[in-house]
Amino acid sequence: MTVTKMSWRPTYRSSKFRNVYGKVGNREHCYDGIPITKNVHDNHFCAVNSKFLAVVTESAGGGSFIIIPVSQVRVWEIPEGGLRRNMTEAVLELYGHSRRVGLIEWHPTSSGILFSAGYDYKILIWNLEIGEPVKMIDCHTDVILSMSFNTDGSLLATSCKDKKLRVIEPRSGRVLQQASCKNHRVNRVVFLGNMKRLLTTGVSRWNTRQIALWDQEDLSMPIVEEDIDGLSGLLFPFYDTDTHMLYLAGKGDGNIRYFEITTEKPYIQYLMEFRSPAPQKGLGVMPKHGLDVAACEVFRFYKLVTLKGLIEPISMIVPRRSDTYQEDIYPMTAGTEPALSASEWLSGIDRDPVLMSLKDGYHRPNQLVFKAPVKEKKSVVVNGIDLLENVPPRTENELLRMFFRQQDELRRLKEELTTKDVRIRQLELELNNLKNVSPTNV
Repeated sequence: MTVTKMSWRPTYRSSKFRNVYGKVGNREHCYDGIPITKNVHDNHFCAVNSKFLAVVTESAGGGSFIIIPVSQVRVWEIPEGGLRRNMTEAVLELYGHSRRVGLIEWHPTSSGILFSAGYDYKILIWNLEIGEPVKMIDCHTDVILSMSFNTDGSLLATSCKDKKLRVIEPRSGRVLQQASCKNHRVNRVVFLGNMKRLLTTGVSRWNTRQIALWDQEDLSMPIVEEDIDGLSGLLFPFYDTDTHMLYLAGKGDGNIRYFEITTEKPYIQYLMEFRSPAPQKGLGVMPKHGLDVAACEVFRFYKLVTLKGLIEPISMIVPRRSDTYQEDIYPMTAGTEPALSASEWLSGIDRDPVLMSLKDGYHRPNQLVFKAPVKEKKSVVVNGIDLLENVPPRTENELLRMFFRQQDELRRLKEELTTKDVRIRQLELELNNLKNVSPTNV
């Protein structure tokens, strides 16, 4: 296979997204005075749904709410009417990783299935209906940088610090395809819907920021590589499976580039670039059912500006003259109803997402009330390994208490060994005395 070096100079074919433009929300739609975290980890620090916007804020210890400080994963439930006071107790606490957790991803079609990747190089699959890990993926040799699912969640793609790109069957943990990325050091990976393609962002051998397109069934060589620029910030890819639009936003950049992904050459067609003067710390993405259909809004970012403590929405809009519903840019899209239960997915069933139309507006389904399972303390064994055998401390005070308890335990064991050594010597002496006693003296 040969690698195509493409140019993203405007070589337009006919595209309904050619004139897409970005629009910053009005002041009343922005959020200011937010102490956005200055943590240096390469994450988005922001999560969005149609009702709430969650942001990691600055606090003692490096961040609150979403950043997971140790090996524990916490599941929170936001009340229907929103927060009226600080949440201090999670509805579920998950223990299993031996080191800090860096990534969490929900399964795209199943209810109650959560994936977590830790600095112990492992991915745990959690069944929240029982509150325990049910599978462990143990094929990585370094820190996992990103995870992405295909449309029905039957495949998982990962990028890793060991410079390898992997396509994994998540239930068995079997690696189906693997690429050793020497010329294109992969940072982030995203599945391109049902196109059987992957897109990665990374760095070339000349330290230029780069994107690459891959065939998910053959990772021996990328289909296309594209140099973006010489900046150093990490590139985050955002892909819209409905419109086949790709958005690239660099950490610390003041712009968002957007492309259209096609099945024909040049495969990745550069469209336009949105510029904003303030550098972005991270971006959150509004789900499709939260968009303004009447304004032909096809994508919405929430841009985090750390220096100003500001969060501003950026809408990507397709200009149209008609006020009628634009079916060509709003096809049936994935809704919020799960396609299958956790037990069904674990048994080997795969289903595409349950689709919904945006034509009549978004009607929120009946809220699913999450009930945390009642658990007794016991061991958690995955692949023959007890994950709770040595659960690390969660705070500095717990670390100190554990340290002093271990010191006391070591001191007690040393004293016990000394006592036993003395007793052994005494018994040896008694045995020797018995051997030295003559029969006449008995």
